Amino acid sequence: MHAHLGDRLVVESPATGATRRDGEIVGLHHADGTPPYDVRWSDTDRVTLVYPGPDAHVQHLEHEAAAPHSG
Repeated sequence: MHAHLGDRLVVESPATGATRRDGEIVGLHHADGTPPYDVRWSDTDRVTLVYPGPDAHVQHLEHEAAAPHSG
């Protein structure tokens, strides 16, 4: 897992019917973008240190939108 500042961390809930959680990655602890991350959660606006588990993934929104399309 690799991330850049501004990417979103999405944590899917392992419980049926529970909501997923997402937040903006506001801090990196490694130059290569590997965890852990400082994440500002969208539901609480709090920043916490996160070691993402297997139920988490990174959405590279800004970087994907800026990438040229082939075709």
